[in-house]
Amino acid sequence: MPAPQTRAEHLADQIANDILAGVFPPGLHLDEQVLAKRFGVSRTPVRDALRLLSGTGLIDLRPRAGAMVRRMALDELDMLFIAMGEIEATCARLATLSMTPKERSQLRSLHDGMARLADADDRAGYMAANQEFHGLLYAGAHNSVVEEIAVSLRRRLTPYRKAQFKAPGRLHRSHAEHDAVVRAVLGRDAAAANAAMLIHMSIVEDVFESVDAEPAREREAAHERDDDRRSAVEPEAGIGRPERSNR
Repeated sequence: MPAPQTRAEHLADQIANDILAGVFPPGLHLDEQVLAKRFGVSRTPVRDALRLLSGTGLIDLRPRAGAMVRRMALDELDMLFIAMGEIEATCARLATLSMTPKERSQLRSLHDGMARLADADDRAGYMAANQEFHGLLYAGAHNSVVEEIAVSLRRRLTPYRKAQFKAPGRLHRSHAEHDAVVRAVLGRDAAAANAAMLIHMSIVEDVFESVDAEPAREREAAHERDDDRRSAVEPEAGIGRPERSNR
């Protein structure tokens, strides 16, 4: 089974969950010392966790300016999911054609183990195994360029993909979707593997959107309240700020 998470990875997940839940709203500066106190750790793992999150699009991390929660537009997230679906489907298709017997055996064994994790409702274990499952297909494609793109996109979407598992019954449904992919890969049906993975990734996005609907409304409301507060205290043009250019 996959190696356990490092302290920084676990902390990155916790921060990501708080961002997605609206606890840390867009535009908020993430102070390392405040985060360290909140999660009961030193500043070093916080710094490492923020570096991990900087590649996900959840935060902006700038030298000397620190980390700030980023406001990702819905169309940007949608484009990322579309790209991820296409790349994942390509990996599944290529893996069907290129996997070695040993790699096919690993995929089958991991898939069988994930059924037990789903039955035990072990969400943390299933999420870790899920990442390995998709990683086996990336590697099994035997195309380093495609694998690199897939890993990069997964890194950016990991917090959103993990959020899907908050939906009731999602573990068993995810495993059933994987089963269609595995049967196609092991049956050497490349077209079916491509189609099954596209369906799976489409459902992942749909489930995330349903799980995120309420927090998204809360984040939007918080953003509007922040805008109202800023407008209320903002000085009139020409007093304490430069006039806006007409260009």
